[in-house]
Amino acid sequence: DDVASLASPAPESDMAAPRPHLNHLQEPSFDAPAPAARPAPRAFQQAPAARPFDDIPAPRQPLDRQPLDRQPLDRQPLNSSLNAMYDMDEPSAPAAPPTYANRRAPQAAEAPALDMAAMTAMMSAAIAQAKESAAAEMHGMMSEIRAMRGMMETQLAELSWGSTQQREPQKAAVLREMLAAGFSASLSRYLIDKLPAGKDAAESLRWIKTVLSRNITTMADEDAILDRGGVFALVGPTGVGKTTTTAKLAARCVMRHGPEKLALITTDAYRIGGHEQLRIYGKILGVMVHSVKDEADLRIALKELRNKHTVLIDTIGMSQRDQMVTEQVAMLTESGADVKRLLCLNATSTNETLNEVVRAYQGTGLAGCIMTKLDEAASIGNVLDVLVRQKLSLYYISNGQRVPEDLHLADRAMLVDRAFRTRRDAAAQFADADLPLMMSGLGNLNNDRSLREVYVG
Repeated sequence: DDVASLASPAPESDMAAPRPHLNHLQEPSFDAPAPAARPAPRAFQQAPAARPFDDIPAPRQPLDRQPLDRQPLDRQPLNSSLNAMYDMDEPSAPAAPPTYANRRAPQAAEAPALDMAAMTAMMSAAIAQAKESAAAEMHGMMSEIRAMRGMMETQLAELSWGSTQQREPQKAAVLREMLAAGFSASLSRYLIDKLPAGKDAAESLRWIKTVLSRNITTMADEDAILDRGGVFALVGPTGVGKTTTTAKLAARCVMRHGPEKLALITTDAYRIGGHEQLRIYGKILGVMVHSVKDEADLRIALKELRNKHTVLIDTIGMSQRDQMVTEQVAMLTESGADVKRLLCLNATSTNETLNEVVRAYQGTGLAGCIMTKLDEAASIGNVLDVLVRQKLSLYYISNGQRVPEDLHLADRAMLVDRAFRTRRDAAAQFADADLPLMMSGLGNLNNDRSLREVYVG
């Protein structure tokens, strides 16, 4: 019996057919056709749950126990019947409810897209901030470099002048003389550096005087004013003697050409009694004095006086730091006539003050200058220093209050000799040990344009 049970059934018997496999996890067969897709339920619009009988594979081919002309039993109707039974017994699965996390978690708001203008503004601000930071850093670095350069130049100049003072003591002696006469340290150092070698102290001082006289421009005679005539305006700060100098020039013109060829104009209409002094001088000389307040009045007055040989304008005194100086210069230059401006320089002022005055009243150019209060100055080297460096032409010098006696033509050789003859008692204040320190603070004199134009021959 056991042997009979192990024997294979006859091919034509029902026992030879394979049993149906109800296990849906059975390995799928590649011979069976794929089941048709079913439409999704309308209620939930999702695919139905997988059915266990859809994946029943077709029976494998039996071993070569049957004739070649026999075909295996088709099990497709059996699979369809089993699927129909499964659909009747098991209802359709509902859609999976949302999880707790999905119910509690809010929908993340969609991030708005950055506007192109906002992005451009942000980039521009970042670039500007970076440039500003870089500029500030560069400015700080350049300041440190300039400070270090200044320290090195000072130390090197001090060492250089110290060695020069030991090798050539005559230069130190001439330098003390120039500083005591009132000349600036920069001009003194520049001329000392140009001093020819092989000269003693006396010869070196004579060479310095010659160079200074050569660089001072004076008026050879009075023809430029008295004979040629024209319109001249005396300008300058308060208290330099403009009105008195105007009266002196008026007296010289009257003595040369008569009162009918001269006219006087004053712009000092704001100061109480400012024009009365000039009116008194005009009455004494027999000359009419005209008072103007602004550019329009000046233009009308000059038009009425165009037939006069000489017109002298006495302007109101203003500080060199007053903003009205610019308006006064513009009023004279835009008056419609060729007004030559003569700057009055006070010989008692310091070198720094005189340089400020020249820069303030320079404007489009000065015709020349007049040195006033020469009798009150302890030294005149400061005025000569300004004349040399600013290239101003010196017309007259005034050394008193007498009209018209105390007004003279400038003699440059006499002025230079007087500057060293009436030097201040300050030579002892400049010791040899202090001279290197004074010279070291001057820096590079070759960068000074006013010194580069000094002619040394």
